[in-house]
Amino acid sequence: MTTENTSEEKITEIVSLQNAFFHKGNTLSNEFRKEMLLRLQKAISDREERIYEALWTDLHKSKEEAYLTEISIVQSEVKNHLHHLSSWLKPQRRHTPLKMMPASSRIIKEPLGCALIISPWNYPVQLLLNPLVGCISAGCCAIMKPSPYVPHVSAVIGEMIRETFDEQHIAVVQGDRVVNAQLLNQRFDIIFFTGSPTLGRKVMEAAAKHLTPVILELGGKSPCIVDEEANIKVAARRVAWGKTLNAGQTCVAPDYLLIHESQEENFILEFGNAIRQLHGNRVQESRHYGRMVSDKAFDRVAAYLHDGTIVSGGHTDRNDRYIEPTLLTNVPKEALVMQEEIFGPILPMIKFSETEEAIQFINKREKPLALYYFGKKKKGEDILRFTSSGGACINDVIMHLANEDVPFGGVGNSGMGKYHGKESFNAFSHDKAVIQTPIYIDLSFRYMPYKAFRWIKKLL
Repeated sequence: MTTENTSEEKITEIVSLQNAFFHKGNTLSNEFRKEMLLRLQKAISDREERIYEALWTDLHKSKEEAYLTEISIVQSEVKNHLHHLSSWLKPQRRHTPLKMMPASSRIIKEPLGCALIISPWNYPVQLLLNPLVGCISAGCCAIMKPSPYVPHVSAVIGEMIRETFDEQHIAVVQGDRVVNAQLLNQRFDIIFFTGSPTLGRKVMEAAAKHLTPVILELGGKSPCIVDEEANIKVAARRVAWGKTLNAGQTCVAPDYLLIHESQEENFILEFGNAIRQLHGNRVQESRHYGRMVSDKAFDRVAAYLHDGTIVSGGHTDRNDRYIEPTLLTNVPKEALVMQEEIFGPILPMIKFSETEEAIQFINKREKPLALYYFGKKKKGEDILRFTSSGGACINDVIMHLANEDVPFGGVGNSGMGKYHGKESFNAFSHDKAVIQTPIYIDLSFRYMPYKAFRWIKKLL
């Protein structure tokens, strides 16, 4: 199945329609926003089985994993926004200094306008629809662009949006990078992009032509430290789970392991045990183990197997786009597997003897989207204080993404801006400062020729 490109003429038409729809004030009321959120909620529920089938076809993603990592996250986000939207929309009173009395000050939330949301293929439901929730609740219009690498999912989502929303408000356009370029030539009020740092730079460059604000949810190499005091059995199980979700094609998956030299052998043993517990003795036959999204992705990731010594896993099947969960040791720090985001089920291991070595190793590289630490809580907190990352977990992986009440986003090379929960509402909103000054009094000291200036200086 291939995805047909939406024409440039159609894209221009939708942009024009959405701008007109927005500027008529159609999206501003609390009632309209809640009604649209409820429509989205019902649309997802009505098509849940079809979404599962499409995710299985495109990514070999099991129904259970699809629910936990895609459907449930979006539906929780919708519920959160429905519950809190009325309070988020209330003006926020702010302090007014004496020099401005008897004025009053407040902040009102203003929708930014028409948004462009471009999503990747690895979590094609969650990473497309979660930003949409914030867009709707903030009162914006949106054009969404799903990935052509998951054509069955993109088709289901496209049909769902067409049948649920007026394209003047929410629309989906389909296609490859040619369509991306055509979209980026248009003027939007905000662009929300999830993808690689390389493509993120192109999005930012295009947005700069119109001074359009961007939210970039990128990736990078997220380190996982397994320290001397770590519970190795728990650490191995949680790392194995995080690294085999979606066959490692997760932006916050542990990308490489910094392991204390005293724990390497134990970790290798427990990692193998954990993989068997999660996926059985024949991982390729596991219903819960995904596949590389394409032959190109398979070839890229499989090539990393030559960058170190395989101590667990290592089997591949190109016809099935299958790569077994694999641990690598003796990995040179300059190897390609240590330079590029892996985005697959291969985990290189780098030994350290002192915690400071691990900190220096991380800080010499680009700031990651996530950082994970297994060991004593106090030591983990110290490491977080001396490193920078988009998010972090102590004695766990990935779970910071599951809480809609904490922000999710990158820093530096791993992205800019944040979303989830209220942060999603804020992401598509502008904080407008409003000063209201009564007319029953009009003090003369603010006007030229500034009489009693020495008193004015004291007041200010």
